[in-house]
Amino acid sequence: MTSREKIHSIISGTNTGRCGFWLGNPDPKTWPIYYDYFGTDSQEEIRHKLGDDFRWICTQFEGSVYQHPDGKPIFDYGKKGTLSGAGPLAEVEKVSEIEKYDWPNPDYLNFDEGIQNLDNAGDCYRASGFWCCFYHDLMELFGMENYLMNMHLNPELIHAATDRICQFYYEANERFFKVAGDKMDGFFFGNDFGTQSGLICGSVQFNEFILPWTQKFIEQAKGYGCQVILHSCGSIHSVIDTLIDSGVDCLHPLQALAANMDAETLARDFKGKVAFMGGIDTQDLLVNGNPKDVKAETTRVKDLLGPNVIISPSHEALLPNVSPENVVAMSEAALDR
Repeated sequence: MTSREKIHSIISGTNTGRCGFWLGNPDPKTWPIYYDYFGTDSQEEIRHKLGDDFRWICTQFEGSVYQHPDGKPIFDYGKKGTLSGAGPLAEVEKVSEIEKYDWPNPDYLNFDEGIQNLDNAGDCYRASGFWCCFYHDLMELFGMENYLMNMHLNPELIHAATDRICQFYYEANERFFKVAGDKMDGFFFGNDFGTQSGLICGSVQFNEFILPWTQKFIEQAKGYGCQVILHSCGSIHSVIDTLIDSGVDCLHPLQALAANMDAETLARDFKGKVAFMGGIDTQDLLVNGNPKDVKAETTRVKDLLGPNVIISPSHEALLPNVSPENVVAMSEAALDR
């Protein structure tokens, strides 16, 4: 069974005899450390040495995907566009004003690089599609406080802006899925809904402003035969049942130290209902533990969440403080080497 077949089966709920493994997507500053340790400058060679089953080919972040004639990004957050500051929509109060923003045009999309990367992925599971991070886009465009406050004070405005962003992503995915066909296996998309202790917004607001488009993206991908892997950092325990009911096949990254996101709780409440990807703590264990600690915890998490689990860090962007020795230990325990 190839890695591609194995991960597909794991996410489908089949017991394949071993769990899957994904290294994650190390930070650019981390790769040189790993190159030195493994004696190579090839990310793909490192993944092969670790037995990595999974490749994330995110169309949205391919360097050439959005070819605006003036070089503009998909979303221009402006100089003040930060999660805590005031973005270009910060002072907008009327729905009609939303159209003044320079919204992205799907006609500027070019998928050549993404398709080439899918073609070169080998016998690994290919997760792709647009990241569709509309929750973060809205926080950047309005400023986080303005966005969350307007859910209460001006809900029509938030609905209008959400629709504008998500309509672009939906059309972008529609075009990409048609071109990609069976080159991709899963639709991997994400928004960080949680904090260390719970959701960023209330469950009522989640159901009104976030869930509808999340569900539309899920249904769109399923219409093209893709499995759906949803990413959200933080504690999202309170909405996991809702996400499963919406069609999510696999949850990522299982932030191990966030409230109720530990392996015991997830196994007790959701095992058999959804596949899991992640779960190996990057806040403490992979940073401060030794390889023996990492192997023991990885085995424990695998036993609790398996067999339908893909072992991976609890945040995919491994930072330079995660040693290659601990990464090797995680891989060896995941694959029983």
